[in-house]
Amino acid sequence: MIFSTLEHILTHISFSIVSIVITIHLITFLVDEIVKLYDSSEKGMIINCFCITGLLVTRWIYSGHFPLSDLYESLIFLSWSFSLIHIVPYFKKNKNLLSTIIGPSAIFTQGFATSGLLTEIHESTILVPALQSEWLIMHVSMMILGYAALLCGSLLSVSLLVITVRKKKFLFSPKNYYRSQLIQQLDYWSYRVISLGFIFLTIGILSGAVWANEAWGSYWSWDPKETWAFITWIVFAIYLHTRTNIKLQGTNSAIVASIGFLIIWICYFGVNLLGIGLHSYGSFTLTSN
Repeated sequence: MIFSTLEHILTHISFSIVSIVITIHLITFLVDEIVKLYDSSEKGMIINCFCITGLLVTRWIYSGHFPLSDLYESLIFLSWSFSLIHIVPYFKKNKNLLSTIIGPSAIFTQGFATSGLLTEIHESTILVPALQSEWLIMHVSMMILGYAALLCGSLLSVSLLVITVRKKKFLFSPKNYYRSQLIQQLDYWSYRVISLGFIFLTIGILSGAVWANEAWGSYWSWDPKETWAFITWIVFAIYLHTRTNIKLQGTNSAIVASIGFLIIWICYFGVNLLGIGLHSYGSFTLTSN
Protein backbone atom coordinates (compact mmCIF):
# COMPACT_ATOMS: atom_id res chain seq x y z
CA MET A 1 0.00 0.00 0.00
CA ILE A 2 2.83 2.38 0.90
CA PHE A 3 4.70 1.64 -2.33
CA SER A 4 1.54 2.05 -4.37
CA THR A 5 0.85 5.45 -2.79
CA LEU A 6 4.46 6.54 -3.30
CA GLU A 7 4.29 5.50 -6.96
CA HIS A 8 1.07 7.48 -7.40
CA ILE A 9 2.63 10.59 -5.86
CA LEU A 10 5.84 10.35 -7.90
CA THR A 11 3.86 9.82 -11.11
CA HIS A 12 1.82 13.00 -10.69
CA ILE A 13 4.79 15.05 -9.47
CA SER A 14 6.86 14.08 -12.50
CA PHE A 15 3.96 14.74 -14.88
CA SER A 16 3.38 18.17 -13.32
CA ILE A 17 7.07 19.03 -13.61
CA VAL A 18 7.19 18.00 -17.27
CA SER A 19 4.07 20.09 -17.99
CA ILE A 20 5.71 23.17 -16.49
CA VAL A 21 9.04 22.49 -18.18
CA ILE A 22 7.59 22.15 -21.68
CA THR A 23 5.75 25.45 -21.22
CA ILE A 24 9.01 27.14 -20.24
CA HIS A 25 10.82 25.58 -23.21
CA LEU A 26 8.26 26.93 -25.64
CA ILE A 27 8.70 30.41 -24.17
CA THR A 28 12.51 30.34 -24.08
CA PHE A 29 12.73 28.91 -27.59
CA LEU A 30 10.99 32.05 -28.85
CA VAL A 31 12.64 34.48 -26.42
CA ASP A 32 16.30 33.58 -25.98
CA GLU A 33 16.95 36.38 -23.51
CA ILE A 34 15.14 34.67 -20.65
CA VAL A 35 18.22 32.78 -19.43
CA LYS A 36 17.15 32.29 -15.82
CA LEU A 37 13.81 30.86 -16.90
CA TYR A 38 15.58 28.40 -19.19
CA ASP A 39 17.97 27.31 -16.43
CA SER A 40 14.96 26.65 -14.21
CA SER A 41 13.44 24.40 -16.86
CA GLU A 42 16.69 22.44 -17.13
CA LYS A 43 16.74 21.87 -13.39
CA GLY A 44 13.09 20.87 -13.60
CA MET A 45 13.86 18.11 -16.11
CA ILE A 46 16.65 16.83 -13.88
CA ILE A 47 14.23 16.67 -10.95
CA ASN A 48 11.70 14.96 -13.21
CA CYS A 49 14.28 12.34 -14.18
CA PHE A 50 14.92 11.58 -10.51
CA CYS A 51 11.16 11.34 -9.86
CA ILE A 52 10.67 8.82 -12.66
CA THR A 53 13.73 6.92 -11.46
CA GLY A 54 12.18 6.74 -8.01
CA LEU A 55 8.90 5.62 -9.55
CA LEU A 56 10.58 2.79 -11.46
CA VAL A 57 12.61 1.69 -8.42
CA THR A 58 9.49 1.74 -6.24
CA ARG A 59 7.57 -0.39 -8.72
CA TRP A 60 10.55 -2.76 -9.02
CA ILE A 61 10.66 -3.27 -5.24
CA TYR A 62 7.01 -4.09 -4.68
CA SER A 63 6.49 -6.03 -7.92
CA GLY A 64 9.63 -8.13 -7.56
CA HIS A 65 10.66 -7.71 -11.19
CA PHE A 66 12.19 -5.00 -13.35
CA PRO A 67 9.33 -2.65 -14.44
CA LEU A 68 9.34 -3.36 -18.17
CA SER A 69 6.69 -6.05 -18.48
CA ASP A 70 3.65 -4.13 -19.73
CA LEU A 71 2.63 -1.11 -21.76
CA TYR A 72 2.32 1.20 -18.75
CA GLU A 73 5.78 0.34 -17.45
CA SER A 74 7.40 0.59 -20.89
CA LEU A 75 5.84 4.03 -21.42
CA ILE A 76 7.15 5.23 -18.07
CA PHE A 77 10.58 3.85 -18.97
CA LEU A 78 10.32 5.57 -22.36
CA SER A 79 9.53 8.85 -20.62
CA TRP A 80 12.53 8.28 -18.33
CA SER A 81 14.68 7.67 -21.41
CA PHE A 82 13.55 10.97 -22.94
CA SER A 83 14.42 12.73 -19.68
CA LEU A 84 17.83 11.06 -19.59
CA ILE A 85 18.59 12.07 -23.18
CA HIS A 86 17.49 15.58 -22.25
CA ILE A 87 20.05 15.72 -19.43
CA VAL A 88 23.01 14.33 -21.42
CA PRO A 89 23.62 17.50 -23.50
CA TYR A 90 22.98 19.75 -20.48
CA PHE A 91 26.42 21.35 -20.68
CA LYS A 92 26.50 21.55 -24.48
CA LYS A 93 25.96 24.68 -26.52
CA ASN A 94 22.65 25.16 -28.33
CA LYS A 95 21.06 22.66 -25.95
CA ASN A 96 17.77 24.57 -26.10
CA LEU A 97 17.26 23.11 -29.56
CA LEU A 98 17.37 19.51 -28.36
CA SER A 99 15.42 20.27 -25.19
CA THR A 100 12.52 21.78 -27.12
CA ILE A 101 12.18 18.58 -29.14
CA ILE A 102 12.54 16.13 -26.24
CA GLY A 103 10.27 18.00 -23.83
CA PRO A 104 7.01 17.36 -25.75
CA SER A 105 8.04 13.72 -26.27
CA ALA A 106 8.44 13.21 -22.53
CA ILE A 107 5.11 14.85 -21.66
CA PHE A 108 3.29 12.90 -24.38
CA THR A 109 4.50 9.48 -23.25
CA GLN A 110 4.09 10.21 -19.57
CA GLY A 111 0.71 11.81 -20.13
CA PHE A 112 -0.52 8.76 -22.01
CA ALA A 113 0.89 6.39 -19.41
CA THR A 114 -0.90 8.19 -16.57
CA SER A 115 -4.15 8.68 -18.50
CA GLY A 116 -7.35 6.78 -17.84
CA LEU A 117 -6.76 4.60 -20.92
CA LEU A 118 -4.26 2.48 -19.01
CA THR A 119 -5.89 2.55 -15.58
CA GLU A 120 -6.59 -1.17 -15.62
CA ILE A 121 -2.92 -2.10 -16.04
CA HIS A 122 -1.34 0.28 -13.58
CA GLU A 123 -1.24 -2.49 -11.01
CA SER A 124 1.72 -4.81 -11.30
CA THR A 125 0.92 -8.43 -12.19
CA ILE A 126 2.81 -11.72 -12.19
CA LEU A 127 5.01 -12.09 -15.25
CA VAL A 128 4.00 -14.57 -17.93
CA PRO A 129 6.51 -17.45 -18.28
CA ALA A 130 8.13 -15.99 -21.41
CA LEU A 131 9.06 -12.82 -19.51
CA GLN A 132 10.53 -14.59 -16.48
CA SER A 133 14.09 -14.34 -17.70
CA GLU A 134 17.25 -12.43 -16.84
CA TRP A 135 17.25 -11.22 -20.45
CA LEU A 136 14.22 -9.03 -19.73
CA ILE A 137 16.28 -6.12 -18.42
CA MET A 138 18.93 -6.30 -21.14
CA HIS A 139 16.63 -6.75 -24.13
CA VAL A 140 13.72 -4.48 -23.29
CA SER A 141 15.76 -1.64 -21.76
CA MET A 142 18.00 -1.51 -24.86
CA MET A 143 14.97 -1.51 -27.16
CA ILE A 144 13.21 1.28 -25.27
CA LEU A 145 16.37 3.38 -25.03
CA GLY A 146 16.83 2.81 -28.76
CA TYR A 147 13.26 3.86 -29.51
CA ALA A 148 13.66 7.00 -27.39
CA ALA A 149 16.88 8.11 -29.07
CA LEU A 150 15.64 7.29 -32.57
CA LEU A 151 12.37 9.15 -31.97
CA CYS A 152 14.22 12.23 -30.73
CA GLY A 153 16.64 12.14 -33.64
CA SER A 154 13.79 11.65 -36.10
CA LEU A 155 11.89 14.61 -34.69
CA LEU A 156 14.98 16.75 -35.21
CA SER A 157 15.02 15.59 -38.84
CA VAL A 158 11.33 16.44 -39.22
CA SER A 159 12.09 19.92 -37.87
CA LEU A 160 14.93 20.18 -40.39
CA LEU A 161 12.55 19.42 -43.26
CA VAL A 162 10.01 21.99 -42.06
CA ILE A 163 12.63 24.72 -41.76
CA THR A 164 14.14 23.78 -45.14
CA VAL A 165 10.76 24.27 -46.83
CA ARG A 166 10.33 27.66 -45.17
CA LYS A 167 13.86 28.60 -46.13
CA LYS A 168 13.09 28.02 -49.81
CA LYS A 169 10.03 30.24 -49.58
CA PHE A 170 12.08 33.07 -48.08
CA LEU A 171 15.27 32.57 -50.05
CA PHE A 172 16.22 36.25 -50.06
CA SER A 173 15.18 36.94 -46.48
CA PRO A 174 17.81 38.52 -44.16
CA LYS A 175 17.05 35.69 -41.73
CA ASN A 176 18.08 33.07 -44.26
CA TYR A 177 21.60 32.82 -42.80
CA TYR A 178 20.26 32.03 -39.34
CA ARG A 179 17.95 29.39 -40.80
CA SER A 180 20.96 27.78 -42.47
CA GLN A 181 22.78 27.69 -39.14
CA LEU A 182 19.73 26.15 -37.48
CA ILE A 183 19.48 23.49 -40.20
CA GLN A 184 23.13 22.56 -39.62
CA GLN A 185 22.52 22.25 -35.88
CA LEU A 186 19.45 20.07 -36.46
CA ASP A 187 21.39 17.84 -38.83
CA TYR A 188 24.29 17.63 -36.37
CA TRP A 189 22.15 16.58 -33.40
CA SER A 190 19.87 14.34 -35.43
CA TYR A 191 22.81 12.31 -36.73
CA ARG A 192 24.40 11.87 -33.32
CA VAL A 193 21.21 11.01 -31.45
CA ILE A 194 20.10 8.56 -34.14
CA SER A 195 23.57 6.96 -34.16
CA LEU A 196 23.25 6.39 -30.41
CA GLY A 197 19.74 5.00 -30.82
CA PHE A 198 20.88 2.69 -33.61
CA ILE A 199 23.51 1.17 -31.31
CA PHE A 200 20.91 0.56 -28.59
CA LEU A 201 18.48 -0.93 -31.12
CA THR A 202 21.16 -3.27 -32.48
CA ILE A 203 22.06 -4.51 -29.00
CA GLY A 204 18.35 -4.91 -28.20
CA ILE A 205 17.67 -7.00 -31.30
CA LEU A 206 20.72 -9.22 -30.76
CA SER A 207 19.92 -9.81 -27.08
CA GLY A 208 16.30 -10.49 -28.05
CA ALA A 209 17.45 -13.15 -30.49
CA VAL A 210 19.46 -14.89 -27.76
CA TRP A 211 16.47 -14.66 -25.40
CA ALA A 212 14.15 -16.04 -28.11
CA ASN A 213 16.45 -19.04 -28.59
CA GLU A 214 16.30 -19.80 -24.88
CA ALA A 215 12.53 -19.31 -24.65
CA TRP A 216 11.30 -20.68 -27.98
CA GLY A 217 14.25 -22.64 -29.39
CA SER A 218 14.85 -20.29 -32.33
CA TYR A 219 16.90 -17.13 -32.71
CA TRP A 220 14.51 -15.66 -35.25
CA SER A 221 10.96 -16.62 -36.24
CA TRP A 222 9.80 -13.61 -38.29
CA ASP A 223 7.21 -12.82 -35.66
CA PRO A 224 5.40 -9.52 -36.52
CA LYS A 225 7.19 -7.73 -33.69
CA GLU A 226 10.57 -9.07 -34.77
CA THR A 227 9.87 -8.24 -38.40
CA TRP A 228 8.98 -4.62 -37.69
CA ALA A 229 11.97 -4.25 -35.37
CA PHE A 230 14.13 -5.47 -38.26
CA ILE A 231 12.42 -3.03 -40.65
CA THR A 232 13.13 -0.24 -38.17
CA TRP A 233 16.79 -1.28 -38.06
CA ILE A 234 16.99 -1.32 -41.88
CA VAL A 235 15.42 2.14 -42.23
CA PHE A 236 17.88 3.75 -39.83
CA ALA A 237 20.79 1.83 -41.34
CA ILE A 238 19.79 3.48 -44.63
CA TYR A 239 19.67 6.84 -42.83
CA LEU A 240 23.20 6.41 -41.50
CA HIS A 241 24.39 5.45 -44.98
CA THR A 242 22.78 8.49 -46.61
CA ARG A 243 24.06 10.74 -43.84
CA THR A 244 27.66 9.73 -44.54
CA ASN A 245 27.22 10.42 -48.26
CA ILE A 246 27.90 14.12 -48.96
CA LYS A 247 25.48 14.15 -51.91
CA LEU A 248 22.65 12.69 -49.80
CA GLN A 249 23.16 14.65 -46.56
CA GLY A 250 20.62 17.12 -45.26
CA THR A 251 17.15 16.85 -46.77
CA ASN A 252 17.51 13.34 -48.22
CA SER A 253 18.71 11.75 -44.99
CA ALA A 254 16.09 13.73 -43.03
CA ILE A 255 13.33 12.24 -45.20
CA VAL A 256 14.57 8.73 -44.37
CA ALA A 257 14.63 9.57 -40.64
CA SER A 258 11.08 10.98 -40.89
CA ILE A 259 9.90 7.70 -42.38
CA GLY A 260 11.70 5.93 -39.56
CA PHE A 261 9.71 7.99 -37.04
CA LEU A 262 6.48 6.42 -38.30
CA ILE A 263 8.01 2.95 -38.49
CA ILE A 264 9.04 3.10 -34.82
CA TRP A 265 5.50 3.85 -33.68
CA ILE A 266 4.16 0.99 -35.81
CA CYS A 267 6.72 -1.33 -34.22
CA TYR A 268 6.21 -0.08 -30.67
CA PHE A 269 2.44 0.48 -30.60
CA GLY A 270 0.81 -0.82 -33.77
CA VAL A 271 2.07 -4.41 -33.65
CA ASN A 272 1.44 -4.70 -29.91
CA LEU A 273 -2.14 -3.50 -30.17
CA LEU A 274 -2.93 -6.21 -32.73
CA GLY A 275 -2.08 -8.88 -30.16
CA ILE A 276 -0.77 -11.40 -32.71
CA GLY A 277 2.33 -13.58 -32.94
CA LEU A 278 4.72 -14.76 -30.24
CA HIS A 279 4.55 -11.30 -28.69
CA SER A 280 0.75 -11.50 -28.31
CA TYR A 281 1.11 -10.90 -24.57
CA GLY A 282 2.11 -7.41 -25.62
CA SER A 283 -1.41 -6.45 -26.72
CA PHE A 284 -2.33 -3.20 -24.98
CA THR A 285 -2.04 -4.81 -21.54
CA LEU A 286 1.37 -6.39 -21.80
CA THR A 287 4.41 -5.68 -23.93
CA SER A 288 7.83 -7.21 -24.24
CA ASN A 289 9.71 -4.48 -26.09
